[in-house]
Amino acid sequence: MANDNKQTIALPLEGVHSEHCAMIVDKGLAQVEGVESHRVELNNEQAKIVVNDVSAVDNAIKTIKDLGYGVTTVKQSFPVLNMTCAGCAVSSESTVKALPGVLNASVNFANATLTVEYLPSMTNAAAMQKALQDVGYDLFLEDESAQQETLEAIHEKKYKKLKNKTIWAIILALPVVVIGMFFMHMPYGNEIMWLFSTPVVLWLGKDFFVNAWKQAKHRSANMDTLVALSTGIAYIFSVFNMLFPEFWLARNLEPHVYFEAAAVIIAFILLGKLLEEKAKGNTSSAIKKLMGLQPKTVVLVQPDGTEKQVAIDDVKAGDVILVKPGEKIAVDGMVTSGNSYVDESMLSGEPVPVQKKENEKVFAGTINQKGSFQFKATKVGKETMLAQIIKMVQDAQGSKAPVQKLVDKIAGVFVPIVIGIAILTFILWLVLDGSEGLIHGLLAAVTVLVIACPCALGLATPTAIMVGVGKGAEQGILIKDAESLELAKKVNAIILDKTGTITEGKPEVTDIQWLHNDPISQQILLSLEKQSEHPLADAVVRHIKNVQTIPLSSFESITGKGAKATYQGVDYYAGNKKLLSESGIQIASQLQQHADTWSAASKTVIWFANDKEALAVLAISDKIKETSVEAIQELKEMGIELYMLTGDNEATAKAIAEQTGIQHYKAEVLPQQKADFVKELHKHGKVVAMVGDGINDSTALAIADVSIAMGKGSDIAMDVAKMTIISSDLKKIPAAIKLSKQTVATIRQNLFWAFIYNLIGIPIAAGILYPINGFLLNPMIAGAAMALSSVSVVSNSLRLRLKK
Repeated sequence: MANDNKQTIALPLEGVHSEHCAMIVDKGLAQVEGVESHRVELNNEQAKIVVNDVSAVDNAIKTIKDLGYGVTTVKQSFPVLNMTCAGCAVSSESTVKALPGVLNASVNFANATLTVEYLPSMTNAAAMQKALQDVGYDLFLEDESAQQETLEAIHEKKYKKLKNKTIWAIILALPVVVIGMFFMHMPYGNEIMWLFSTPVVLWLGKDFFVNAWKQAKHRSANMDTLVALSTGIAYIFSVFNMLFPEFWLARNLEPHVYFEAAAVIIAFILLGKLLEEKAKGNTSSAIKKLMGLQPKTVVLVQPDGTEKQVAIDDVKAGDVILVKPGEKIAVDGMVTSGNSYVDESMLSGEPVPVQKKENEKVFAGTINQKGSFQFKATKVGKETMLAQIIKMVQDAQGSKAPVQKLVDKIAGVFVPIVIGIAILTFILWLVLDGSEGLIHGLLAAVTVLVIACPCALGLATPTAIMVGVGKGAEQGILIKDAESLELAKKVNAIILDKTGTITEGKPEVTDIQWLHNDPISQQILLSLEKQSEHPLADAVVRHIKNVQTIPLSSFESITGKGAKATYQGVDYYAGNKKLLSESGIQIASQLQQHADTWSAASKTVIWFANDKEALAVLAISDKIKETSVEAIQELKEMGIELYMLTGDNEATAKAIAEQTGIQHYKAEVLPQQKADFVKELHKHGKVVAMVGDGINDSTALAIADVSIAMGKGSDIAMDVAKMTIISSDLKKIPAAIKLSKQTVATIRQNLFWAFIYNLIGIPIAAGILYPINGFLLNPMIAGAAMALSSVSVVSNSLRLRLKK
């Protein structure tokens, strides 16, 4: 890690399972010197820190570990090759240490070994090998280590470990339950239960106690505190009753043991965590799908024409890559030869493949269909559109919705309140229930601690956000942050830019009328427009297909009017009516009629003539996208007010507004005026969404409540906007609003169930029903209910994926 400027570093976290845990880590990072800013992303299980100096990273990791949580790092050793002296060891060590993500590195010259600890989210063995090769050394990577230990693999390992723990806890807790429930008076029953429950509590549940102690040292408490207190009290109380039954017998009381409660609570909580991990894995499947879109190797075409297969990491901008039928495109680039159709549905959500010819852009992760072609890499690695999308989705899944801030505050005071309730419960039982007060009080306090787990509360919002953002990404709607996902449902005014948003954004020839449609005239018009630099000339060239060009002489561009050239001694003109008038050219009435009709529809009219008469008239306009009218109708039906703002002239703006059914429009609007109009709508209490695709829209996008950029527009608009519609199809906007409504509804359902569960569960656990019907909740059942509450919240979030 270089020491010069600021760096953002992602630290993969372990054991941070609830919003409360995330807050504890966040507070801890605030105390670390050198950490300029920090954010804990519960969904992505990582802490993002901005540091000035490498040493701050080590301190941040140490702080996180002190708080009882972990940071996923990998320690490995590799043989170093090509070292000849002790100086080489120093040089290779400093090379590895300078890599981003390397925490510690030491090279032992005697046995030529590099021992390194690094963050797998930031670097890997292959990157270290490349860095050393660049300075003349090498790393010997065996196959196993070359398959770098990814975070995915580490999480998989942890999941397996948790699974083993859970299975063992259930196996050992089962006989304890059977004896405790049905054979409590059998000989040595207590001793057998003690034998089976001890490994569950002290070995399989060890982490709860270790983490609770670390929390206590920092004067804080989390879910582990509740589990450790409840199971610890139940276990110690039972051991005391088993070893000293005479204490109770002397007071005419039965010495009960609660080994089954302690063992089963831990088994259920481990099972809940296991199911939660499994479900969480499903919520982040959108990211995994996106990451799987990039192939691992590509075929490079060498300058001498030979082909060579290389790893994706070795591709550099400027390399020429061959893509065969059915293959995935590896990086962003420009087609240099060949043509094909490419399935870009992962980017746009559109199922129809797009034709790719020479000089057309292709994107990483899209799939080639039948033809094969070569393309030149323009963006590689983190610069590709796919990498940007993955980063955007990850950031959005890690961001917090406004409702989450309220949940954070509740989670922060939740555990201390629960401990307070448990103590109060114990005291009340002692006071109110004379003979059995101590036993009932302990039991009720333990049950309160078990049932009141804040996990369901902490998972309610993040899981729904993750599924919502992931679902959006699959449909070609990129959502940058949770706030815009939550706000979109409230939008009641949408401002639409015209060019590139409602319309295609490029002029097309819509109509053409010839006086005498002879082939030579078409050839001359095409040849003339091909030499012209006017933007509208391109539209004509695109329109006249399957026609040969012919050589023209004396080409001349006439500024503001058109162009002129000579063919076989005759002058030909292409341009506006002024050009024809000044050259004394006659216009036939039927051509003039067409021109007048098209002008009335706000189309741009272009004339083609020889030196005597007009030969053809063409109409050019920016076509309305096929889906725009349908989308606008759908938004109006949702009760949303629509406004179109455009820099174009009044006549064109009016024509487009009439064709699309937009009632409010403004023409000849400057970029700053767009921003002012957003502010004006804000004053009227509107929740405003701005939809645009150009640099001129970026100011308005920045101040709108929800900003939506068109994916085919400028990079700046996409950077500023909180949502991006990759296909630039307006129909995705009603879809995004519906997704917002579904996500917010899911969050509310989750929070409702999490709160209701605690509101009902805690009083029952404290024994409120005991005076009425003698019912006291068993701590074991409380443990099962607690596990179920977390699983039900995550399952409810996953239901979002099935909604239309």
